[in-house]
Amino acid sequence: MVVKPEWLRVKAPQWERVGNVKEILRDLALNTVCEEASCPNIGECFNNGTATFLIMGPACTRACPYCDIDFEKKPKPLDSTEPQRLAEAVRRLKLNHVVITSVNRDDLPDGGASQFVRCIEAVRAASPGTTIEVLIPDLCGNWEALETIIAAAPEVLNHNTETIRRLYRRVRPQGEYDRTMELLQRSRTIAPWLYTKSGIMVGLGETDAEVRAAMQDLRAVDCDILTIGQYLQPSQKHLQVQNFIPPEQFDAWRQYGESLGFLQVVASPLTRSSYHAEQVRALMERYPRSRGVSQIN
Repeated sequence: MVVKPEWLRVKAPQWERVGNVKEILRDLALNTVCEEASCPNIGECFNNGTATFLIMGPACTRACPYCDIDFEKKPKPLDSTEPQRLAEAVRRLKLNHVVITSVNRDDLPDGGASQFVRCIEAVRAASPGTTIEVLIPDLCGNWEALETIIAAAPEVLNHNTETIRRLYRRVRPQGEYDRTMELLQRSRTIAPWLYTKSGIMVGLGETDAEVRAAMQDLRAVDCDILTIGQYLQPSQKHLQVQNFIPPEQFDAWRQYGESLGFLQVVASPLTRSSYHAEQVRALMERYPRSRGVSQIN
């Protein structure tokens, strides 16, 4: 049995607040990545009244060996009421910033881009002051689908890199490292005002030099925000943790990322791609961008 180090122990949440958020989610029949992916920060985020909504799920069409989201069930047809239910949850929770992510839906021609658009539009109508972050899959390289999401004008477009180049085939067998970089680069080209974001897991056998190389690649495509966190094995059937990274190494990566020019680097053992995502509002105030016309033909 692998014993987690002290720095990975999570404080017990205040279950009264957690229960209130869960009640709203159950009432509106919504999924969250917090629950489906067994996120260690669920207590803290739910206590703060925040959640990362998982649309088009919970079944995923990919079987990434690090992820706890179900891939054995057959994906269901898109639910036309989901965008309105999600928007109502945002309104009830009074969220200043919302993260909308999804399972991979490779069974759909646009990878689910149209559902992202409908969710963005519904949230805008229900809660105009809420900033919107979308954490999207790679859409199998369907760049027209990417353009439709960007045209809906979320403030932040997040697409996770997940791991370093050498480990990509093992960690993300149905993904491509270069496709991830191209998605982020195209997003920046299409909409220069957009804040782009990505995340990396560590503890899967990567070296410090390989992590730094991935950070350099992300800056080369002008990625703004980076998250780095410790991989934790959801169950015995998932990839094993190769090593637990000490907090001081995360601090070193944060400092290196800042020296590369990232607007924000959030790096710690418990960091996840949408952990403390609401801080992006302060980031946008510090580094404002004028929203021009997207370069979509």
